[in-house]
Amino acid sequence: MTENVKGSVLVVGGGISGMQSALDLANSGYYVYLLEKSPSIGGVMAQLDKTFPTNDCAM
Repeated sequence: MTENVKGSVLVVGGGISGMQSALDLANSGYYVYLLEKSPSIGGVMAQLDKTFPTNDCAM
């Protein structure tokens, strides 16, 4: 399957909205670079797992 790449885009921030934006842009045909300053992605949402441990991905 050959896809037409429209161009490339840089998404700054690997939180929930940054990851969703990167996925939406990639599905729209853009080559996406996701930039995050910390060693892991997820932002504040990744920290909430330790505060509210429910073993559920939805909030």
